Amino acid sequence: MSEVSVEAVEEHVSLVCLHRPPNNFFDTALLGAVADAYEELAEGTSCRAIVLRSEGKHFCAGLDFANNKEQDIAALYRNALRIFAAPLPVVAAMQGAAIGGGFGLALSADFRFATPGSRFSANFSRLGFHHGFGLTVTLPRVVGEQHAADLLYSGRRVDGEEARLIGLCDELVADADLIPAATAYASTLAAAGPLAVRSIRATLRQGLVERLRLAMDHECAEQERLRDSADFAEGIAASGERREPRFTGT
Repeated sequence: MSEVSVEAVEEHVSLVCLHRPPNNFFDTALLGAVADAYEELAEGTSCRAIVLRSEGKHFCAGLDFANNKEQDIAALYRNALRIFAAPLPVVAAMQGAAIGGGFGLALSADFRFATPGSRFSANFSRLGFHHGFGLTVTLPRVVGEQHAADLLYSGRRVDGEEARLIGLCDELVADADLIPAATAYASTLAAAGPLAVRSIRATLRQGLVERLRLAMDHECAEQERLRDSADFAEGIAASGERREPRFTGT
C-alpha cells in the first residue's frame, strides 16, 4: 500500500489517508504525496471536499527529529506550502496525538474533528527548538494570539476538551464516530455550490500562502540556527528517554 492513499467514499468526497502507523511521522516525500493527492483531486476528479485521516494510534507526530537530523527543512516546507495552496476544503479527522509538525499539518485543514482522547502539542520549545510548519501564522489565526503564545512558549499538551474550548478543534466525537462524522461534514461542504465554495475559501484564505512562505522562511532559518545547540541535543535526548529536559541555554 502507498504511504498516502486516496479513496472516494461518496460522489464528491474523498479520504486522503496517511499510512505510517503508529505515529505517522512525516518527511518531505510524505508531505509531497499529500500535496500530490490534493492537487490531483482538485483538478482531475469530481471531488469537492477532502477528509484527511491517518492509519494507526496517532494522527501525526510530525518529523522524527531523532532519525531525520539531516532532513532538508526548506524542501519539506515547500511541500507544506503546496498543501496549503491546494483549492479544496479539507476536514482533518484526528485520533490520538497531533504533535509538532503534525499539529501544523492539522492546522492546514479548514476544519478539525477530534475525540476526547485526542491531544495536541506544539512541543518544539520542549525540544529546545523553534516551531515550524507555519504555526507562526496558522495557530494565532485559529485560537488567537494569547492562546497561541501560551501553546508555543510552553509546548504543553492540550486534550480534546480544551482544544474544543479554545477553538483548536471544531467537533469532539466518540472514537468510533470520528471518520463517519468528519465524512458527513465534508458531505455538507460538498453539497454546496462547488465554484462558490472554492471562491469563498480563496477569499477567506487570501494572502495566507504568501504569509506562510515568509513565516516558514523565518522558521526554517531559526531551526537551522538552533539545530546545533546543546539545548536541542538535550531536548531530543530527553524526549527519547521520556524524562524532563535539563536545558542550559546554550
